[in-house]
Amino acid sequence: MRVLIVNTSEKTGGAAVAANRLMEALNNNGVKAKLLVRDKVTDDITVVGLKQTLWRQLPFLWERFVVFLHTHLSRHHLFDIDIANAGIDITRMREFKEADVIHLHWINQGMLSLKNIRKILDSNKAVVWTMHDIWPASSICHYSRGCNYFKSRCHNCQLLPGGGSDNDLSSKIWAAKKRMLADRSIQFVTCSRWLEGEAKRSALLVGQSITNIPNPIDTRVFTVNDKRESRMTAGLPLDKRIILFVSQKVTDKRKGMEYFIEAMEKLVAKNPQMKDDTAIAVLGGHAEDVAGQLPLPTFPIGYVNDERKIVAVYNSADVFVLPSLEDNLPNTIMEAMACGVPCVGFKVGGIPEMIDHRRNGYVASVRDSADLAEGIEWVLAPMRHEELSLEAVKKVNLRYSQHSVAMKYIEVYNQAIAFKRYSL
Repeated sequence: MRVLIVNTSEKTGGAAVAANRLMEALNNNGVKAKLLVRDKVTDDITVVGLKQTLWRQLPFLWERFVVFLHTHLSRHHLFDIDIANAGIDITRMREFKEADVIHLHWINQGMLSLKNIRKILDSNKAVVWTMHDIWPASSICHYSRGCNYFKSRCHNCQLLPGGGSDNDLSSKIWAAKKRMLADRSIQFVTCSRWLEGEAKRSALLVGQSITNIPNPIDTRVFTVNDKRESRMTAGLPLDKRIILFVSQKVTDKRKGMEYFIEAMEKLVAKNPQMKDDTAIAVLGGHAEDVAGQLPLPTFPIGYVNDERKIVAVYNSADVFVLPSLEDNLPNTIMEAMACGVPCVGFKVGGIPEMIDHRRNGYVASVRDSADLAEGIEWVLAPMRHEELSLEAVKKVNLRYSQHSVAMKYIEVYNQAIAFKRYSL
């Protein structure tokens, strides 16, 4: 079986990480998989990059220009909105023609247009689409922010000036997506059970096949290592407990940094000795912007793409905290757990599926910084830390291993191929 995985970026973003890991998992389990991306940054022969010319950038630039106009020349939601009005036709590529299955992942910002996707659906290929957010099941947004219009029809979009209108951009893109999917079949896969439930409520995906398969992780890479050596590699203190926060962009409001700051302030006010025996490590872009706002010694590591150092940072931590306000199945929690680090997060999205409350971490009430602080304190208690660590590793090995995830995807691929042959 030959599978072509399609994603906008090779390395940037959670979907890119997941797509790479799935490609590796499939190739390690008897499937010939390649990854097709617009933005290739390595010389990996299993990754196919589109030729970088000015013409290749035009779809991205045109889409941003149209979005810019519809937001009344405001940059506020410029990159929160995707309309897929322009993209690249991949159906003529040799890799596309050789594939039995076309597996779409995050294909926004000029990679594929709705017309491109329709052309893929009209080929003789089985198509699987892994949802990393709500965009395939809604109109223009990647996170619904409490909006339920995707359950009936997108309009009056909160991302548009004045809250949009009945016939706004979101309404038009919704209608275009309806036309794209009309009388066509896709095997949709969500990374979390939470997103599966949301997708099944979408009026856009009525009649489509939707199932849940988590992202895989290579437990040979993300594994428990010596804490002292890890801290020396990461440049972190050897004599303190370390609380870790990780995000591609730590100032992204969706990742909940403000609640993390509030929780730490409450925790330090209750336990002043933490100023002497505890530190915070922040891994991700703009880490230095928040370091001065935290009440403990803080080490802003910044953005890192060296996997060896990332693993060392995780292994340096005593607890990992990710108070996301909306999230699917965060790779960061999976990575931390694989390194034996108990996690604390809010009860949102797929996070409660990953963290088993008071078994391998702590799940706090949404937007409750006091409960978040309690969870951090509970996990840091020495008497239970070893057991939490063992349970975290056990959970990852059971649910997120390469073999387990690859077998589930192979089953979906076979179903998609069989359905396509039956419908021809």
